[in-house]
Amino acid sequence: MYSLVSSPVLGFDLARLEGGPGAAEILLRTLSLAPADLELIAATLPENSVRAALWLDVDVAAARQRTIRNLDGGDVDKALVLLERAPIGTIDALLRCVRHDILDWTWTDIDGTPVQSETAANATSVICDAVVASYLGDLLPPKTRRRLAAGWAVAAKALPERPIDLGPQQVAVTGLLGRLREITSAELARLLGGADQIRKDPVSWAPAVHSASWAVHMSGRLRAAASAQLCLVRALDAGGVPVADRAAGAWSLLSGAVQALVVRDLLDTDTTHRLLSAYLLALGPGGLA
Repeated sequence: MYSLVSSPVLGFDLARLEGGPGAAEILLRTLSLAPADLELIAATLPENSVRAALWLDVDVAAARQRTIRNLDGGDVDKALVLLERAPIGTIDALLRCVRHDILDWTWTDIDGTPVQSETAANATSVICDAVVASYLGDLLPPKTRRRLAAGWAVAAKALPERPIDLGPQQVAVTGLLGRLREITSAELARLLGGADQIRKDPVSWAPAVHSASWAVHMSGRLRAAASAQLCLVRALDAGGVPVADRAAGAWSLLSGAVQALVVRDLLDTDTTHRLLSAYLLALGPGGLA
C-alpha cells in the first residue's frame, strides 16, 4: 500500500497522523541520502538487545493502531473521528517502502538474491526506528519513542543539507507549497468547495489522477513526485489546515494538483486543467510560474 508509486496514499496517511509531519521529514532526508552517508548513520545504531526491547513496544503499539480496515461500527460520531486519522497502510508496508523503495539503491544482487552490506543494513535500521517512532507517535511510551529516534537525531545533525529534488517543475511545485503555508481561512473554504465538486464528479477526476501518476512513472520522476507529496504533508501542517479538512477532501485535491505540476510539461491540457482548476480557483495562479 505504501510505495514510491503510491506516494499520495502515504502522504494522505502522514497528513492525518499526529507524528506524520515528523515522519515525512525523515523520509525526505532519506530520499536525498548518498552512499557516503551510510557509515555515519549506521554508527548510531543501538545494540541488538536494546532494539529488541524497543521493538516489543512497537509491536504492541502497531497492534493498537486503528486502521481503516479494522474500524468497527458503533457510535457514528466516534467512528467519524477515528476515520479522520485512521491510516490506510500499516507499519509493515511503511518499513517495506523505506527498505526496498526509498533505499533500493543500497541492495546488491548476489546470485539472484538481493542483499545489503552490514553498514547499509544498520543505517536502514536507524532510519526505520526513527520513522516508526514518528508514525506511531503517542501510541508508544515516551521513553521508547525518544530512544527509537535518538540514533537518527544524532546522525541527521551531521548529515550534509541537500536540496530536495522536485524534478524539472521544481519552481511551480515550490510555489504551490509556499502558498499553502500561508493559506487563509477564506482560501481554505474555497478549496473545500472545490473538493466537494470533485466528490460529485469522480468520473473525470480519477482518470486525470491516473494519467498524471502514469506520467510520473514513465518519466522516471517517482522520487521527485514522492518528495513533492511529502513536502505537501509539511506544508499543510505549517499552514494549520485542520486534519478534518485534510481528510474531507483537501488532501485529495492538493495531492492531485501536486502530481500534475511534477509532470506539467508532459500532460495534455485537459488533464492539467482538471487537476489544477480547483486549486487555481481557490488560491489563484501566484507562484505557479
